[in-house]
Amino acid sequence: MNLEILGLPIEILLVEDNPGDVRLTIEALKDGRVQNNLHVAKDGVEAMAFLRHERQYAAVPTPDLILLDLNLPKKDGRQVLAEIKTDPVLKRIPVVILTTSEAEVDILKTYELHANSYITKPVDLDQFIKVIRSIKEFWLTVVKFPPNSAR
Repeated sequence: MNLEILGLPIEILLVEDNPGDVRLTIEALKDGRVQNNLHVAKDGVEAMAFLRHERQYAAVPTPDLILLDLNLPKKDGRQVLAEIKTDPVLKRIPVVILTTSEAEVDILKTYELHANSYITKPVDLDQFIKVIRSIKEFWLTVVKFPPNSAR
């Protein structure tokens, strides 16, 4: 489904505990022609509460795309990914792993858990922004999203 044609913003859930990376992601997603709403969860427990519309997240929209860090407090990204991809409602949501880990075991494990892509965060500021913009270009302008039952 091309949400842009329908005039609907693309809902993105960023699961990230690093405030600097959150700020950079917000800035990189701001500019451009694709309207999006970015929601942020600071740990895995908060991410799952958001996705399951629990407590203060009862009225939030279901995200069209999830950007997921692996190294999170409370519940790590691998656990979050496993829960998402085994949930009959959530498993359709594309999950992009966005992490500092370059470990082959992490790459293999996340693809085994059905991550849609795995991207290593660059440490260089300009490269980080470039990566986020490339994610935006691909996922927000090229990819067709599955129908979201909440829309």
